[in-house]
Amino acid sequence: MTTIAIENPSQTGAADDAQLNASFARQPILNRDGMLCGYEIKVRAPDLPAGAEPDAASATGRAPDSTADADALPGRAPDPAQRVVRAIIRGLIQSNVRGALTGHPAYVDVSREMLFDDSIQHLPADRFMLELSPLIEVDEALIARIVQLHGRRYRFVLDEVTQPNETFAKLLPYAEVVKIDFTHASRALLPKLTSVLKSAGKLLIALGIDAQADFEMAHELGFDRFQGYFFARPQTSMTRHVSAPRHALLNLLQLLAGEPTVAQLEAELKLNPVLVMHLMKLANSSGLAVGHKVSTLREAINATGTNRIARWTQLLLYADGRKVALEDDPLLQLAATRARFMELAIERLPEAGRDEADAAFLTGVFSFVDAVFGGSLESTLNVLTLSRPIQAGILHRQGVLGLLLTVVEALERAAWDEVSSLCARLQPLTVEEIALLGLEAGAWAGVADRSAEGLERIED
Repeated sequence: MTTIAIENPSQTGAADDAQLNASFARQPILNRDGMLCGYEIKVRAPDLPAGAEPDAASATGRAPDSTADADALPGRAPDPAQRVVRAIIRGLIQSNVRGALTGHPAYVDVSREMLFDDSIQHLPADRFMLELSPLIEVDEALIARIVQLHGRRYRFVLDEVTQPNETFAKLLPYAEVVKIDFTHASRALLPKLTSVLKSAGKLLIALGIDAQADFEMAHELGFDRFQGYFFARPQTSMTRHVSAPRHALLNLLQLLAGEPTVAQLEAELKLNPVLVMHLMKLANSSGLAVGHKVSTLREAINATGTNRIARWTQLLLYADGRKVALEDDPLLQLAATRARFMELAIERLPEAGRDEADAAFLTGVFSFVDAVFGGSLESTLNVLTLSRPIQAGILHRQGVLGLLLTVVEALERAAWDEVSSLCARLQPLTVEEIALLGLEAGAWAGVADRSAEGLERIED
């Protein structure tokens, strides 16, 4: 659970603030090369205490005192809306959010209340991009506050732009980035709009890119960044640099499903140069160090073990064929995060053991394997000879595996109401714990290539 830390427990309202829990999900942002370059952090605000209503100052988005933190005023507690704002900000700077960003910048929606609260300055300006809603009330006070924060190196994003309007015109001079909503913007207007904004030096993000055709159009128009899940669709297999021939990858996975000899594994791995590269790196990592540098493939196999190789191969199935850092590969990161989330989540459920955790991991890994191989998902799963519960979970969302897969997909979309509804069938899991497990899984996926820690944690 994302519990908000309290700096001074004796302070008025601190005990109640300790019960305010914000939840967070992340959505990938890709660059023109199709690599991860940032995440939008989607926030589920904590519920206000029963009967609490924001006061007049909060309703206008103006701080009670422009130079002092309201908490510091004698005998004055922050109003409920202000406490929610600070709960969100305190949650954003906690280690679980920072870990899930895996070194990438964060884009986060900010309200008037957040902008006018001085606690926003606890967000590192070099790591957070502040997104302004097209519905935000723009007046002289807001512009002055944006200018003040800009002077402290905070950067602003115009969010969900569909067409130029009065709010857009007033905020554009202060924005470094513009997000254009592809799902609602007029396609006829896009060429002129993007041309004008590029000429003005704005960095452009195409929002809602869930289809390959939309990505190709936005790329052709000159967009710099792309937000959406187009990369996890089967069509993207035509544009990805597949890390090894399809039959070689499938042969290796099928071989690992049995009890291969070292000689058999060595011969098969030699057909997968990207796997060999990462296996050598893994074998020489601190977590698996054998006392000397591993220099041959056979030594790497012996040092790593077939179980770890099997797990690693399942993830590297999604790796881009280019020699890029795995924490920047969106498809691999999505697969690894889903797999780890499902493994962590099922361990919280009653009567779940090692076999159930392994099945949950496999379900997450292969939930969109058609994005790599194309063709039907069912035919690919049959080739992989996965168990019936795993196939039923992936193809028909049946059983607890299907339920966990559904909830992690809802979390990826930040569909909080759907997550909450599903939690009623996943007791004792709560929305807050689901969100926290998602962040933990994302952090694990982001460091898997830098040490053996992640793989050792899977095998524990």
